[in-house]
This record gives sequence, C-alpha cells and structure tokens, in this order.
Amino acid sequence: MTAAAPLEPTARTRASRGRHRVVTDRARMLALLRDAQVAHVGVTVGDHPVVLPTAFAVDPDGPDRDGSLYLHGSVAAGWLGAARGAQVCVTVTELDGLVVGRSAFHHSMNYRCAVVIGAARVVDDPAERQRALDLVVDHMVPGRAATLRPSTRKELAATVVLAVPLHEASMKERQGAPVDDPADVAAGGWGGHVPVRRVVGAPVADADAVGPVPDEVARLRA
Repeated sequence: MTAAAPLEPTARTRASRGRHRVVTDRARMLALLRDAQVAHVGVTVGDHPVVLPTAFAVDPDGPDRDGSLYLHGSVAAGWLGAARGAQVCVTVTELDGLVVGRSAFHHSMNYRCAVVIGAARVVDDPAERQRALDLVVDHMVPGRAATLRPSTRKELAATVVLAVPLHEASMKERQGAPVDDPADVAAGGWGGHVPVRRVVGAPVADADAVGPVPDEVARLRA
C-alpha cells in the first residue's frame, strides 16, 4: 500500500456536495482511522438495509488493495452473514466540535468522516485471522494483544473476520467557526464553536482483578 494512493478513486466514493470539505490526502484518512474507535457498517440483510456499529482495525499494508479494514463478530450475527462477499459501506466519524451559528440554518458540527465501500472478504487464512483479531484488540488498547492468552479453538470457531479493501475511500472534514450570513453578523449576537473531545477516565478494576493496572491500560489516559 502506498500512502500516496488517491482518495475518491471511483464515482461511488466521490463526494457530490461540499467539495471544499473533501480531504484528498490518504495519510489523513489513515490518521482518522487510527483515532476512531467505532465504525458503522451498512449492508443489505434480506429485503432491507441495516447499519450497525462495530469495533474495527486497519492494516495499511494488508493484502487487499491499498490496505485492509478488518471487521469481526459472531458467526451467529445476521449482518455478518449477509456481508460475506457482499458490497458493504463502512463509515467512521469523529465529532470534533459543535458549531453555533447566528441562525438555525448555520448551526453545524466540526467533524472528520471517512467512507469505505467494497466487497467484504472472509478472512480464512489462520495467520491473517489471528493478526486481524490482534489488531482489533490493539486498536482499543495498544499493546494488549501480546499480553493475552491464545484464543481457544472454540472462540475462533465462533468468530467471523471480514476484510474490506481500503481502495474505494473518501474523507470529508469541517473545522472552525460558523459560516454566517453577513447580515446576521452585522446584526450582532454570539457565534462560534465548542470543541468536543473524547476523555478517557481512570481504569476501574473488576472485583476479581489481580495486581496493578497493566501498563498498556494505564497508558490510555496519557
């Protein structure tokens, strides 16, 4: 995978509105995917679409075109069954602020959002499956996978791993102040934006936890 691969490579990933908010730098999209914790997956299940949240991980050097986005879940999950080999849409959004305009029309949000469209490949290779599952764990708690016992055969049999190529992708973002009408600005009144940040609290030990908080968990607050 090359970090210079262009975003919006196809018509279905090309933004048709708000072109001034389009991000063309793939490295910035990868940075967003590193920051975010939740992806929403859209897929057709039977006669209707569903969009569901899920944990995910990204391997920019994965075997799919321009890298791999990994999803996982239970073999009993209907959406995962429907997604196998199907075209899916994965969106990842981070809310960075609330934009307070001088009119209702110009209220907005500051955000970063990536959209990835592609065929969801079932990951059957044992080594790739294990790497993908480790990446999902480490995406939530960096360094955690190496400290855990190996997954059991039963656990692996109950888990489906899908890979979506990062090739067909786009990103948009908004930053800063409201874009108010000049007449509203001249009339006075407050306008601006309120930054929003995700805050990590202090780890809370389980009742049966043994020993101090692991370093990789404690580092989440840094």
